[in-house]
Amino acid sequence: MANKAPQVGMANKGPSYGMSRVVQDKIDKKYDAEVEEMLVQWIVAQCGSGVGKPEPGKLGFQDWLKDGVVLSELINSLYKDNKPVKKIASSTMAFKQMEQIAQFLTAAENYGVIKTDMFQTVDLWEGKDLAAVQRTLMSLGSVAVTKDDGNYHGDPNWFFKKAQENRREFTDDQLKAGKGVIGLQMGSNKGATQSGMSYGATRQIQ
Repeated sequence: MANKAPQVGMANKGPSYGMSRVVQDKIDKKYDAEVEEMLVQWIVAQCGSGVGKPEPGKLGFQDWLKDGVVLSELINSLYKDNKPVKKIASSTMAFKQMEQIAQFLTAAENYGVIKTDMFQTVDLWEGKDLAAVQRTLMSLGSVAVTKDDGNYHGDPNWFFKKAQENRREFTDDQLKAGKGVIGLQMGSNKGATQSGMSYGATRQIQ
């Protein structure tokens, strides 16, 4: 009996570590080495050779972008005037690096990258989800190619071109459809006696 207690404790701890490892493995599997290579080519083409190049691999990619400087140079390069990130400074201080990344994220969202495609600062700085970083940069590239305002540099075939106007219309349609459904539901509820009957009838038919 005495020998079993520590084993149970270890067994209880094991799965929790195991689960987090499984989740991390799944996240890692989403990271694409080919996408990394293409993104590096684009960033260098977009910003110039001054940004350097990372060591191949996920850790090299993270280290290259971690201080937020290259990312800030990238978003600024997509603007001819009124660069969004006013101050770009390399720093070894963690909070300064995270602040620089945050400036990039704000600027990227203002540029047109949708919230669901945005990575979180810790995804990059702590290496929590570098696949999310790739997703944000892919989305940024797509928006840049779609804008076609002369500020994109590189092969336009690297990114999927999507009409922003269509996307906005689609979003508006979704919102209108959603409101319409809510309106219908509210209207049928206001119908009092009919609402219960109509719902009941629907259930019976199905």
